[in-house]
Amino acid sequence: MQLCMAYVAEQVKTAAAVGVAVFRSAPRRYAMRTMFRILPVLAATTLGACAFSSHPTKPSALGTSRSSAELLAVVDQPGPIELQTIAAADWAVDRSGLLNLQHPRAKAAGLTDGDEPIQLFFHVVRHPTQGMYIIDSGVERALRDDPDHAAVRGLAARFMHREKLKIHVPLGEWLSRQNEPLRGVLLTHLHLDHVMGIPDVPKGTPIFTGPGETGARAFLNVVVRPNIDREFEGQAPIQEWQYQPDAAGRFAGVLDVFGDGSLWALSVPGHTHGSTAYLARTPKGAVLFTGDTCHTAWGWENDVEPGTFTADHPGNAESLARLRTLVREHPTIDVRLGHQPLTGSSGGH
Repeated sequence: MQLCMAYVAEQVKTAAAVGVAVFRSAPRRYAMRTMFRILPVLAATTLGACAFSSHPTKPSALGTSRSSAELLAVVDQPGPIELQTIAAADWAVDRSGLLNLQHPRAKAAGLTDGDEPIQLFFHVVRHPTQGMYIIDSGVERALRDDPDHAAVRGLAARFMHREKLKIHVPLGEWLSRQNEPLRGVLLTHLHLDHVMGIPDVPKGTPIFTGPGETGARAFLNVVVRPNIDREFEGQAPIQEWQYQPDAAGRFAGVLDVFGDGSLWALSVPGHTHGSTAYLARTPKGAVLFTGDTCHTAWGWENDVEPGTFTADHPGNAESLARLRTLVREHPTIDVRLGHQPLTGSSGGH
């Protein structure tokens, strides 16, 4: 963060120099107009220079590259994974962030902005030999019990309207009741609402995510980055999935996480650069975890990608279409969305 702020300071000096030059070389009314045009651009460029997190990363040794054809060969077969979905908290956020309200189908439905109720989940994956993993992380105990000392605080906490967050099951509280250790955390991406439970993860536990998540650059990173870094403070380097191009072209990349075809990681870039969906084969059938490639039930049912919370709308829309195609072709797949339950989904695998 210090390096980032040093860069910001240097760019502010540059902006000031530009301002002085403009004022000296042009009539005042034109100088003022030019300044108002230049400074927002400089500010956006400056703040965007900060990466999403300074936490170290390394390539993951877990996961074997496969093709989607190998996934499809087993997707309808029962598997050994036992699953449990935990609704850690209820929340409400802007509908315009969760859904692209400019999409023709959203306009036709008359959708408008406003608070949309959502939930923050973590999903428990139990493998007979690999042990217990979680997909995403819910929320940390301190966010409920000692919010002034939680990882998310200050300006970021105000931006996210922490007062609207109703916490039910912090990750640390849930872990304290388990009779087996946590073997790893499988993140769909690194947005705050998916990593707010990481401080409760025992230090040294492997944490996995898609490639390029920590290096993403955006205007708000100056505010978000200190919070993300606090979430991961003391943790081992984040391990990045080593996707290879899918030979069948169905997904950007496909990994067999444990090497036995029971749990799959799917590269679905768009919401973030490294967004990852997971598919688990359980005794009752396959379960797909979309992450925030789709936040809401309405978005999934109407094939409308997320709104302002997403980084790359065309990429997100393409990844959403690929996931929906998979489920359309294999309709017994149980779908778990990023932040809402899907009507008709069994939820009990």
